[in-house]
Amino acid sequence: MKRYLGLCLLAMTMQTPAEPITDPLPAPKPEEPASVWDLSDLYPDVASWDDARDNATAQISAIGECEGVLDDSANVLADCLNRVSDTYKAVLRLYVYAFLNKDTNQSSIQYRERASVAQELLVEFTAATRFVKQELSQIREATLNRYLDESTRLQEHDFFIRNILRQSEHILSEEGEHVLRAASEALQSTSSTYSVLVNNDIPWPEITLSDDTKVTLDPMAYEVHRASANRNDRKQVFELFWGTYQHFRQTLALTLEGQVKKEAMIARVRGFDSSLDRALSQDNIPEAVYRTLLSAANEHLTSLHRLLGLRQRMLGLGESRYYDLYTPAVTLPREFTLEQAATLTQAALTPLGSDYVEQLNEALKQRWLHAYPAPDKRKGAYVMGAAYDVHPFLMLNFEGTFDSVSTFAHEWGHAMHSLMANSHQPFSKSAYSSFISEIPATVNELLLFDYLRDNASSDDEKLFYLFRELNLLRSAFFRQAQFAEFELAIHEQVESGGNLSGDKLNTLYGTIQKRHAGHNMGIMQVDEPYTVEWASVSHFYRNFSVYQYATSMVAAYNLVGRIATGGEEARQQYLDILQAGGSDYPYRLLRNSGVDLADPAAYHPMIQRMTRLMDEVEHILDRQGAKNTSR
Repeated sequence: MKRYLGLCLLAMTMQTPAEPITDPLPAPKPEEPASVWDLSDLYPDVASWDDARDNATAQISAIGECEGVLDDSANVLADCLNRVSDTYKAVLRLYVYAFLNKDTNQSSIQYRERASVAQELLVEFTAATRFVKQELSQIREATLNRYLDESTRLQEHDFFIRNILRQSEHILSEEGEHVLRAASEALQSTSSTYSVLVNNDIPWPEITLSDDTKVTLDPMAYEVHRASANRNDRKQVFELFWGTYQHFRQTLALTLEGQVKKEAMIARVRGFDSSLDRALSQDNIPEAVYRTLLSAANEHLTSLHRLLGLRQRMLGLGESRYYDLYTPAVTLPREFTLEQAATLTQAALTPLGSDYVEQLNEALKQRWLHAYPAPDKRKGAYVMGAAYDVHPFLMLNFEGTFDSVSTFAHEWGHAMHSLMANSHQPFSKSAYSSFISEIPATVNELLLFDYLRDNASSDDEKLFYLFRELNLLRSAFFRQAQFAEFELAIHEQVESGGNLSGDKLNTLYGTIQKRHAGHNMGIMQVDEPYTVEWASVSHFYRNFSVYQYATSMVAAYNLVGRIATGGEEARQQYLDILQAGGSDYPYRLLRNSGVDLADPAAYHPMIQRMTRLMDEVEHILDRQGAKNTSR
């Protein structure tokens, strides 16, 4: 998992953080890569953090001296943008230290307070720099171009300046921005209400499983028990869990409708054609990318249906139902150490070239990683690459499973992206868009699958890796495309004057859900209560963000295929994407590497590989079946 903090000024994307520990850190296990991070790389102690915070507070206050003078000269503009950039860099470093500590000791009041202080600094910085976009948008384009020609000091800010010019027609007057900001803050309660309702107020039911275990079926327990090997258990889990959501569907429809109406209002006031238009405009993504994703996903549903049929065969089911979706088709009774995860990842990434692997190998020797679960530690995994002058920090909860190994490879993809972007770009161009952020992580996973399949010791082990990649395709491409289609449908419903009731949302979502499952074709049956699944997807409160998971999958498959067949040139084109950071628009970066996500042909490498994987599954199953028959 990767979290992002978006700040409006520099349109930078950062990997989420946590906060520093003053107690001595335990030493890494001697036989493994460093397993506990060393936050003294950020600040030697809390007193140093406090001093840096005071300096950053003064820097934020000094930014006000730039208001009203950005158009005075090229040198004044360069001075002010450097001041803003330097301040942001300092604030982010404070933020990273504070939150990395908090996430490893969530019960510490001191750490939580320091994280709140860091968060407030970011809020203050955002407020202090709001004038920058507005003033730049009001300077004549010819004047800004002349400034860029006159001052080499503006070169590191040229992309930021030109991007403001591109979006200037959507930037309001000072009064208009103030009113819109106030309205947006007032309407923000819809997503907050949703979060409180789902996480605190819904009375989740208790279920007794077949082994007499009693479980409170909240969302976390649902994720665990929906994959139960006992079919009756998972059926009960689905019925109770989604039945609870059905009971609250009208209230949850109101919160989602409020979110969609808020986004529609902002888009309309800013002069965009739609909420989708506004969301894509942030990174200058052509609408054809979104539309192509939806059409390509539907065009290739036969591949998804074939996969669902293979799972049914592996599970030995007479018929496949929606509550069978998460049950593993194959299990792997093997444990991995952290050292093995590192060794496997390094070996798998050999196709990325010796420089990449050597850089990764050197990074693995450092104490950038917090690897193991611990009391009060945050769950999940992420990378924090926002401390520009330091290095990325990685949080894992390594438990020795294959999931832990694939997560290790995935997160190091993010870390290497940040490391390479930060080393090749100035701070103002280092932070990359979320549109491409998942690509390096997915490339790492695909190369890991290749390596493990090629070195599997048995057909059963190979089947496990085959199905793990196929499941990734189902969940990260088809499922995210399903969400993207629904998200567009509800926005278009509201923008055309319609409303969103719980029953209408069930119908809208259920139609797409059943088409993906092959419900009407007898492939996988979806019972009506499960059509409320839309109510559990928090991404719908993030305004067209979810589609990027699917497009990242498509890009990753293209790039892996090109690296395998294109030699050094293709490898360098991939590395160029990582090194570019945020120096250009992400769609253009990909297109320059030979991947055009607005072209339906871009989907062929992924579907072709999916077909080969399923062919291999069937070949192994047929061979195993023949052996069993001969006995």
